[in-house]
Amino acid sequence: MNRIKEVLVIKGMSQKELAVKLDRNPNTITSICNNKSQPHLKDLKKIAKILDVDIRELLISTKV
Repeated sequence: MNRIKEVLVIKGMSQKELAVKLDRNPNTITSICNNKSQPHLKDLKKIAKILDVDIRELLISTKV
């Protein structure tokens, strides 16, 4: 599970903008943001860099 959609809102960036910067289809980004699919690690690193956040901020902790 990821929280990319939440971080996009915090950063004021749209899914379409992220898709352009990541050079991915907007439908792919929508699927990732809705947790229907998960990004590859290399894409997750790029997303963190684009959003200027630590990669851990894009993930939901599995520890309670």
